[in-house]
Amino acid sequence: MTQDAPPSILELPSMAALEPGMVLDGFRLDERLHQGGMANLWSVTRLDEKPAGEDFPLIMKVPRIKGGEDPATIVGFEVEQMLMPALHGPHVPRYVARGDWTRQAYVVMERIDGPTLRPKLDEAPLPLEELVDIGARVALALHALHKQHLIHLDVKPSNIMFRPDGTVVMVDFGLSRHDHLPDLLEEEFSLPMGTGPYMSPEQVQFVRNDPRSDLFALGVMLYHLATGERPFGQPTSVRGLRKRLYLEPVPPRAINPDIPPWLQEIILHCLEVKPERRYPSAAQLALDLRQPLGVQLTRRADKLARSGTLANLRRWFFALGSEPPPKAQASEQVARSPIVMAAVDIEEATPELLSQLREVVRRIVQTEPGARLACVSVMKTARLGVDELTDKDGRSLHVKKLIGLQHWARPISRSLKLEDGRLTFHVLEAPDTGDAIVEFANKNGVDHIVMGARAHSTLQRYLGSVSSQVLNESGCTVTVVRESL
Repeated sequence: MTQDAPPSILELPSMAALEPGMVLDGFRLDERLHQGGMANLWSVTRLDEKPAGEDFPLIMKVPRIKGGEDPATIVGFEVEQMLMPALHGPHVPRYVARGDWTRQAYVVMERIDGPTLRPKLDEAPLPLEELVDIGARVALALHALHKQHLIHLDVKPSNIMFRPDGTVVMVDFGLSRHDHLPDLLEEEFSLPMGTGPYMSPEQVQFVRNDPRSDLFALGVMLYHLATGERPFGQPTSVRGLRKRLYLEPVPPRAINPDIPPWLQEIILHCLEVKPERRYPSAAQLALDLRQPLGVQLTRRADKLARSGTLANLRRWFFALGSEPPPKAQASEQVARSPIVMAAVDIEEATPELLSQLREVVRRIVQTEPGARLACVSVMKTARLGVDELTDKDGRSLHVKKLIGLQHWARPISRSLKLEDGRLTFHVLEAPDTGDAIVEFANKNGVDHIVMGARAHSTLQRYLGSVSSQVLNESGCTVTVVRESL
């Protein structure tokens, strides 16, 4: 591929048709290093003059879009594209470039020439000194991320890499959350996000704003590296995940008697159900691992068996009705930062209506310097039967809608110079367009919906319209832009 003018949506090339030697936005694809279920990794070379400081090898991450994949994987790649430029320091790959979905979505970053932590699981249980050293280095890397307002939310051995000097590098931020950037996953989905064995109890309850979730995942890894077993198995259902809200893991020393009491204390401290009972920070966890003489031993250190049936039954009862804690009220910050939602029907609206809608949205956002613009389109799905997820050429319909939204919003972005976090795109899959728009607006605290409506027709008078439904059911201001006659 070369840097020609962007093709139309109908002319988009297949996002999977990449071969060694191709040139994409000035980067030559040299070798495919890894082919995963969700993304491919390529070693690449910059053909243009290197910017100052770019004296490291490069890797390009490219999503595998075949049509029919989980929409969360597409959104997750958008999240990674948004978050990578906001991160810095030795514990993350250095960000280089990204490509939009119009031509080819990708992220170019520093290639880390070192192993992941994953092979160490096959060697478990590890020697105590090695286990403690790994745990402390990972904890300090997490602390560095938390100080940058980021919660990883998918901490697991395959997402932990090591530089040649031993520095821990966290990778794969597709499920992460940043305090100062939109949480696209929370906005669009209502299922637990994470990797089953490592998910914290609060993630199971759809809470994504606590950095101590990462400490729970680190506790799971320490348990595995110390015993050779996972504390909560490998659940594949929400019901299985919820068991960690009331069932304790077998104490590590019951599996491996060589584990010292202080290490069991640390591990079980990380695995507490309630976040407030875990370490308050990753730095304090690292300190205990490095300085075990300072570990305050509690009854956790002496346990050699799970609690009895009565205690489990009590915890189960409370977990049954357990709800995540309410989020703090934003008040002043919310007033300064309204969310404007542009509901855009790319396929059905006329060019005139799309243009009118864009101009109205631009004027509204322009008057609110702190406004966030969320561009939303609905991909209708069948209530019964099998949905068509690709077009006649095998391209993902979800991605086509996403690209259509980005094309529509491009003049607004250029005119107002909207930076990352102030402009986001959402493709909702639902059988009813009006319901999807109202649910998104109400769930995410939208302040103002702007949407288009065609001129009145006899059919609309009898059956109603999406715009009238949104006007009646949403809890915010709604502006309807009607097509000129």
